[in-house]
Formats: sequence, C-alpha cells, structure tokens
Amino acid sequence: MPPTRTQRPRRYLLCPPRYFAVEYSINPWMREDAPVDTALAQRQWEALTEAYRAHGHALEFAEPVPGLPDMVFAANGAVVVDGRVLGSRFHAEQRRPEAAAYQSWFKAAGFGVHVPESVCEGEGDLVPAGRFLLAGTGFRTTRAAHREAQEYLGVPVIGLQLTDPYFYHLDTALFTLDEENIAYHPPAFSPGSREVLRRLFPDAVTATRQDALAFGLNSVSDGRHVFVAPGARDLIAALTDRGYVPVPVDLSEFHKAGGGIKCCTQEIRS
Repeated sequence: MPPTRTQRPRRYLLCPPRYFAVEYSINPWMREDAPVDTALAQRQWEALTEAYRAHGHALEFAEPVPGLPDMVFAANGAVVVDGRVLGSRFHAEQRRPEAAAYQSWFKAAGFGVHVPESVCEGEGDLVPAGRFLLAGTGFRTTRAAHREAQEYLGVPVIGLQLTDPYFYHLDTALFTLDEENIAYHPPAFSPGSREVLRRLFPDAVTATRQDALAFGLNSVSDGRHVFVAPGARDLIAALTDRGYVPVPVDLSEFHKAGGGIKCCTQEIRS
C-alpha cells in the first residue's frame, strides 16, 4: 500500500496571460506560424489558479507588461529560498525586460533582490530540492550563475548538464515531489548528471520521453497533490502508485511557447 503523502500549503506568484503570444522563436517548441488561441489560454490559466486555490494555496499576481508575451512564465523571473530572492538575467534578448518587471514586484512586496551577473533564468533552471538547489545548465543558465546562487542563497548547489534542446530548462525535465524526492527524465541529462541524480534520489520517479514531451515534468507538487499535464499518462499512474494525488490541468496553449504548469508558477519560499 502506498504511503500517505503530506501536503504543505504554498504561496505562488503567477502572471495573467494578457499579452501571451508566440512572437519569436527561442526554443524548439516555438513556431511563429502557430497562432495562440488567447481566449483558450486565458481559460486554461484561470483553471490552474482555481486548482491551486481549491487545494488551499495562496496566490499573488504580477501585472503583465505589454510587449512581453512570455512574462506569463513567472517561474523564470526569480528563485526564492528562505525569503532571499535571486533575480534573473535572461539569455534571450526578447525576454530581458521581464527581469526588471519581476524585480519590481518583489521589491514592492518587501523583498530584497540580488541581481545576478551571469545568465540565470530563475526557477526555470534552479530547483530547490530539500537541502539542495538543483541547477541546470547547457542551454540557458550558466555555471557561473550556479556559483552566484550558492554564494547568495547559502544552499549547496548541484550542477546538472542538460543535453536535449527540447528540455532547455531544468523544470522541463525534473520537478520536486517533496523534501526528499523528485521526478525526472534521465535521458535529458548528461551521463554524469544522471549518475548524480541516481545517487541523490535512488527512489525517484522516472518519466518516459513521451510523458516529458507532454510537459509532464513541468509540474508543481505541494508534497501530496501534483498539478500535472493530463497527457502524461504513465507518469500520472506512477505518481498514483507512490501515494501522490495527481491533479490534471491542461495548459496546452502554453506548450506552443515551450511552457506549462511550473513555468507559470513561481513559488515564494519565505
């Protein structure tokens, strides 16, 4: 019989998709000839916020800025650990103004913000996992940013090399289930990084490429409930077998820009 998992209420920052569109291509998912159904995107995003509220989580909202279609992906704006905010410095020129918008939100909310010197894309590549900060590199965030994160946040950083351009951010290939475990897609990582994850998380839930491409690993867990893409069927079954409670939320319109549930969700850990 699977163990009973414990939920911990969370505080999430999201940004409404008022200006969401695919206006450029900076990852393999983005095709400028694939129009976004903006009304559907809005409904899907609202369904995500309703799911969070229904499970007891507190929500904050950043005001979207015209001309920043990817600002809806709030996870990329920063990473917050114990009330310390490490801001972002985006790789793509088109997204760079988002960093200042999110810094302004955190400062207005009473947080100090450390602005990184190196390319660093927030929770896209920096994933708190228990006593570690898992840190992706290979496509966006640099290894120099990993060092900055460790110095500022004071958390041991585990660098992980991403190798598949479809999983260009760590949060497309891995997510934290609780303080002790993760789910991930091993082939998204270099051989050495796979071995590191195997040693750190021997009981991890592993996902197939099909489920990873369905954005199944761009999920959010509160320790019990896992807000997950409905197309990740095998992953949903595996989570259920482990005692987690999947909460399917369809964010398919956002997949056109290479994002999903986690990309839209910044956790404020204070």
